[in-house]
Amino acid sequence: MNRRTPTTDVALIAGFAALIAVCAILPDIKTGIGVPYSLQTFGVLLAGAVLGPVRGFLCVVLYLVAGLVLPIYSGGASGISHYSGVTAGYLVAFPIAAALCGFLVYRNRNNATQFAFVFTCGLLSSFLVVHTLGPLNLAWRADLSLKEAFSFDAAYFPGDIAKNVVMALVATAVHKAFPDLAARRRPAEVEETSAA
Repeated sequence: MNRRTPTTDVALIAGFAALIAVCAILPDIKTGIGVPYSLQTFGVLLAGAVLGPVRGFLCVVLYLVAGLVLPIYSGGASGISHYSGVTAGYLVAFPIAAALCGFLVYRNRNNATQFAFVFTCGLLSSFLVVHTLGPLNLAWRADLSLKEAFSFDAAYFPGDIAKNVVMALVATAVHKAFPDLAARRRPAEVEETSAA
């Protein structure tokens, strides 16, 4: 039985926005190769894979808006100044990446419990959006060549691959446990919701 309602959608959006905030403010993972990794992108892509394109997008937008006043960006940072800095491209990319990951997963809902499929969706979203907008802004703000900016960004590839592995494991487990999350709303339920 499909039990999706606007109330549950709002609760899921708020809950996953809080999850992204927790992932972002946790201490960075030291890798021993001089590049620390945060779990922020794990939370962003997980939101898209689990909630779908619209709810995933809104969830990340809610997180970014809340971060304007609350210290919930990576490392406990906050404020609008982050949108004029060298990492602004990554922040702008997050809701787009979540939406793309959600679109890819939900377009083939029957595969939402398949690890390889969800991993590929997450990795594509991360590389096409996050690892494109991030270094483009970095090149602009830090006055670097595109080659230098993309080379700097490449240091984060191994961490992103690892985070997508974990994301796919969690997302497929969630879809197996709660298949209603990816279910389409039935017309009758939409009418009932509108009439309420």
